[in-house]
Order: sequence, then structure tokens, then C-alpha cells
Amino acid sequence: MIVRNYLRKWIEHDPQRYDGLRSDLISARIGMTLEQYLWRSVKIISVTGLVFALLGYLISPLLSLQFPAGKIGIYNVFNVQLPVFFNAIYPSEYIMALLVIVALFVGVYLGYKIMLRIPGIEKKNRSIKINLTLHNAVAYMYAMRRGGGQLMTIFRSLSDRANIYGEVALEFRQIVRDADFFGYDVVTAIRHLSETTPSEKLKNFLEDLLSVIESGGDMSDFLSLRVKIYQEEAKLEQKQFLNVLSLVAESYVTLFVAGPLFLIIIMVVMGMMGGGAVIQLSVLTYAIIPIGSFMFILLLDLISIKSEKSERYTKTKWLHAFTEVTIVNTKDETQLYSQMKIYDQIRDLIYYLKHPFENFVNNVNHTLYVTVPLALIYIGVVFLNIPRYRSQELFISVIDDHIVIGLLIVLIPYAIFYEIWSRKVFGIQSLIPDFLERMAGINQVGLTIAQAIAIMVNTNLGLLSYEIRKIKRDMEWGANFTEALVRFEERVSSPSIARTVTLITKASEMSGQISVVLSIAASDAKMSEVLKKERLIEMFIYTAIVYLSFFVFLFVVGVLATQFLPVLANITTTGIPAVGAMSGIGSIPIQTINRILYHACIIQALFSGIIAGQMSEVSLEAGIKHSCVLIIITLVIFNVLLAI
Repeated sequence: MIVRNYLRKWIEHDPQRYDGLRSDLISARIGMTLEQYLWRSVKIISVTGLVFALLGYLISPLLSLQFPAGKIGIYNVFNVQLPVFFNAIYPSEYIMALLVIVALFVGVYLGYKIMLRIPGIEKKNRSIKINLTLHNAVAYMYAMRRGGGQLMTIFRSLSDRANIYGEVALEFRQIVRDADFFGYDVVTAIRHLSETTPSEKLKNFLEDLLSVIESGGDMSDFLSLRVKIYQEEAKLEQKQFLNVLSLVAESYVTLFVAGPLFLIIIMVVMGMMGGGAVIQLSVLTYAIIPIGSFMFILLLDLISIKSEKSERYTKTKWLHAFTEVTIVNTKDETQLYSQMKIYDQIRDLIYYLKHPFENFVNNVNHTLYVTVPLALIYIGVVFLNIPRYRSQELFISVIDDHIVIGLLIVLIPYAIFYEIWSRKVFGIQSLIPDFLERMAGINQVGLTIAQAIAIMVNTNLGLLSYEIRKIKRDMEWGANFTEALVRFEERVSSPSIARTVTLITKASEMSGQISVVLSIAASDAKMSEVLKKERLIEMFIYTAIVYLSFFVFLFVVGVLATQFLPVLANITTTGIPAVGAMSGIGSIPIQTINRILYHACIIQALFSGIIAGQMSEVSLEAGIKHSCVLIIITLVIFNVLLAI
């Protein structure tokens, strides 16, 4: 409590010291006051300092400040003497205490700097997410405005759809909060949001919106123009991102393909001179390559332009139509309800068992419920039937192939069903612009949206035609247009389609004539498809580079394993001095090095495939198919062609 009071006085003494941090906390929507955040930071910093001090205590015995006699480095012409506690006469407690104190201050300093920067990092992340969906939110606002919606009604409706529009909807929720709880008028609430939002693009939009409101301009024309401007800006952002991604892809090939290959060659050569090649190769293979690749995957995920995931929540309403009627719950009815619940569960299970492939396509993660147990059973059977080899290396060389096969049992079905799902969804997404343009044309001549759906049943839109027939069938069976479209969204489960459905349904609720809104939605969907195709074309060359660089990696490792290492194994040590550069030739564990090189190729294949998919399709799941291909190639080459 004393520390917290001192902290409060410290803040009050110079309020401007933490103005930047206070602004970042508000923009990041962390939900803490400056005093609360600093108090939590003090507690975290204390723990960080203690952890670093403990590390310093553990490391101190490994350090020694014993200096050899004579000249070392620069000659001491000034005869400068070291402090007395560095003298070897004194025990090492001096060094330990000094190291612990230094480590404590370093831990506190690093923790302090990191805690000050965390709100700024979160603010930047929110800004990126807001910019990604701002044009979709503006299109939604335009749809409601075209239908006659008032500004506060538009903000309230948008803020209720954070599951569709993500962070930008949460930002507009601040306007609703200020108006409902703090009594702000619309203009003041908008101005307050423009001052606190982390997104510069949203800030400019809100300032221009205020200018239109205060000058009495046409809100619909303003929103329509902004949608088109943001669509053009998205193209520029895509080009800039592709330039950055190309640089990152080249860095990956240099650092994590060519770099490890160069190190492997050096380590194998050093091994013939008595170096610790096995330990060095093990560290490179099992630590540096996986950790480096994992960090690279995180970097790609951080800089990638991703669509936010969307969800739709089902609301249930309890109807009190007859409040004066007493409701009596009997035991018999409770039992019937439980029986109905069990029946529904059994019915769903039977449906999944009858249509397993449909279930796997709709949710590819369900394949893991089958493939992971199968892989574990396979590996378990292998362990039970494998002979008890006396040589540990022979045992590992036999079992590792079966572990790789078990990994493929898990990955291959996952990759296949994900590819089926992605082709289905991407195929439907590519047809959405044409679908919306035709809907706009039909609506423009005076027909309603429901009538337009009935007409479009007879059109040929590929995969989308089947979904249109389902929408019409739902409407024939009593569902309204909004419910039918929501069911279509649930079947496809795509963020872009979710936003399109939300836009159309809201516009149709506001007005029957929404041809302009449909045209805007069609333009937005078409732009998204164009950007996606441009990215695939641009990144195809880098996916090919990842494949080629891996093949070079595999070729060089294969040459080392078949041409270089066997020669070393057959060299006789007669006549070679026991001490010298070539003294370690006879002690090189060739079989162990071969095994490590094989594992290096498998690990490289796994991560190279994932990174190739992440660069081309912004999805780790999309990289699984590349990993499967590269792992199978490695397995065949090492066990069939090279027979190592």
C-alpha cells in the first residue's frame, strides 16, 4: 500500500510524464487507469528483476576473471591496476554478488521498458485490424443510410455486429457508450472517438464525417465516395505488402535454407578434424532450424494482411405470452425433455457417421479425432513389433521412418479435406461479384430481392447455383429472405460472405430498392477477388523458390551422406598423427551424422511447406499440403534412392 501511495504521488508530481502511456492505454482499450497499469507494471517488473537475478546467480560460477600473465591485447602503458576484488586471492563471492546486482537492474530495466511499450504495440495492432475492415463498415453504414437510417441508429447497429466487423465495430461502440451513459450528443461522441482511436484512417474518416454533419451535406454521397476511395487504397496497401513479403521470402531462403546448409557443410568438415560435429549438428537440427522457422512464421503472421474471422451468434428469446398462466413443471415432462436432448445427440452422431466426409469438409479439425488415434496406434504397433536391436543408432534409424509415416497419417487427410473446403469456399467467393451484379440489375427494374432470388435459380453460376437453390427452397418452406441468407452464410462459413450477407440483409430490411448497395457490395467483392488473385500470382514465384531451395538443400545433404561421409568411414587411421588437424577422422560417428542429416531434411520439409502456404494463401493450414509433398519426397529419396 505504501508503494502504491508513493506511485500515486509520483504521477501527480509530474502528470505530463506519462501522457503518451495514458493515450496508448485509452486507444488500446485495455480498460485500466494509468495508476492501475503502473501498479501492475511494478509487480511484473519486480518478478522480472528477481528472475534475472536468479539467472545471474546460476551463471556466475561459469564465469571466471582469471587473466593470463604477460601481454594480452593492448599493452598497458599507463599501468592501470584492476580493482582489488578481481584478484584471485579473494573468493568468487564478489563476482557473484556483482553479477546478481547487475542482472537485477537489467531485469528491472527491461521489464520497465517492455511494460511501457505493450500498450503502444496493442494500439498498433488494433489500428491494423480497424483499417482492414473499415471499408466494409463504411459500406454497411451506407446501406443503412440509403434505407433512411439515422446516424445514431447506424452506429448502434454497427456496434452490435462486432462478430462480423471486428475491431472497427468495437470502436463505434465507444460512440454508443458516450451517448447512452455519458449524455454526449452525436457530434461530441464522434469527436471524442476521433481523438482516441488508434487508427489514423478512421480518425480522418470521422473528422470528414463531422464536417459533413456540421455543414449539412449529403451523408449518402459522402459514404458512397468513401467506400470507393477505401477500395482504391486497399489495392495500394496490397502492392506495398507484396513488396515487403517478397523481401521476407528472400530472407527466409537465405537465413533458414542456405544458412543451415552452409553450417551443415562446415560442421561435417570440422568433424573430420576432431570437432564436436554431432553436438553442433544436433543443436542446429533440433533447436536452431525449428525455433528460427517458428519465429519466421510468427513474423509472417504479424505482417500479413488477414481477414478477421467472423461469427454469428444465435439469440434465443423467452416469450411470456401468457404471464397470468401458472406453469407447472412435472417430472414426466422433465424426463421427456432429457429424452429429446439425448435423441438429438444420437441423431447428430448418426448423421456424422453416415456422412463422415461432409463433416470433415465442413470442419477439417474433426479429422484429427480419427487420424491422431490411428497414428498413435500405428506407432504403438511398430514399437511392439520392432526387434530389440543392440545398437541404439540402428533402433533410431528404424523407428524414425515409422514416426514420419505416423505424422503423414495425421497431415495428409487434414491437407486433403482442407483443400476440398478451400476450393469450395474460394469457388463460391469468386462467383459472389457476378451474383451481386445480377441481383442489382434485377432489383433495379423494380423486383424485390426475394423475386430476384427466384429468377436467379435458373442461371448458371457454378457452385453458387446449388446454394441459390437452397436459399429459394428455404424461402418456399416458410423462411424469410434474411433467415435464408443467414443459413447460406452458416453453410459456407467465410468472413467475406458473412459481411456480404450482413450488408444485404440489413439493406433489404431498410428498403426494397437496394440496387446501389448491391453494386457497392459487388465492387467490394470483386476487388477482394482481384487482390487475392494478384497475391497468388505474385507469391507463386516465391513458393516455387521455396521448393527449389529445399531441393537444393536435399541434394547437397544427399551428396554429403552418400559421397563424402562413406569416404571418411573407409579412411584408415594408420600413419595419421594422434594429435593434429586430421586426428579425429577415425572417431567420426558416420551413422549418427547420417541420421541427423535425415532429420534435418524432414524438419526443413515440414517448416518450408508451412511457410510456403502462409506466404501464398495467408494460412498455415494451406501449407500442410506443401509439407506433405516435401516430407514424402524426403522419405522416398532417403529410403529408396539413397537407401541410407
